[in-house]
Amino acid sequence: MGRRTGLSGEDERNMRVIIVGGGPLGVSLAHILVRDRHEVIIVEKDPEKAREIAETLDCTVIQAEGTRPDILEKAEITKADAVVAVTTYDQDNIIVGLIARTFSVREIIIRTDDARFLTVAKQLGFRHVVNPPQTTSAIISDVLRGVDTIELSTLVRGDVRFMTVIVGEKQAGKRLTDLEPPGKTEYIGLYRGETFHFRGENPVLKTGDEVLVITTEEKVEQIARLFQGEESNLPV
Repeated sequence: MGRRTGLSGEDERNMRVIIVGGGPLGVSLAHILVRDRHEVIIVEKDPEKAREIAETLDCTVIQAEGTRPDILEKAEITKADAVVAVTTYDQDNIIVGLIARTFSVREIIIRTDDARFLTVAKQLGFRHVVNPPQTTSAIISDVLRGVDTIELSTLVRGDVRFMTVIVGEKQAGKRLTDLEPPGKTEYIGLYRGETFHFRGENPVLKTGDEVLVITTEEKVEQIARLFQGEESNLPV
């Protein structure tokens, strides 16, 4: 079996992915991953759903509550390359993400339906938070292959990426134009709650603001560090 690029971008073996939630999104993602010969473990608490999945997918199915650490240990979370929490309950997905973080899982992806929980999840530091009306199982699959941002495939080509970053405390109080963008990068504006402020307004940054950026794939991590105040002078 061939090797491929995944998660962190380097050449590596096929992945072991735990999916918590056996609804349509979780099952669709599992189909893609199984097709690509990744190892998939689905945790689904509903007995009927769990039985149907076990009968139709070539993967491990655990019928149990996925927010329990002992169940995730049974799924061998310590060996997982990624945990994807896609139940229909935002709170449960965030809990699963926090548990996965305590086990130092390399990649954690969380589903949220409510915009308020989307903001909470990002403020907790989760890099990959998806919303079903805005994404598909194929995009999650792309994330697992190493794409750190939502790719707007109908609008962009090549290595261009749209991304959002949360403003940290160290950058609060500065204006958006005070942060020099690295390389081929442009700030589009920022969300503060439900209000969008365009770059031309040059808003003063506040902790928790969500900045929309267009950049190239190689600059994604640099931009994330910039807005958290971890780097002030980034290479261009």
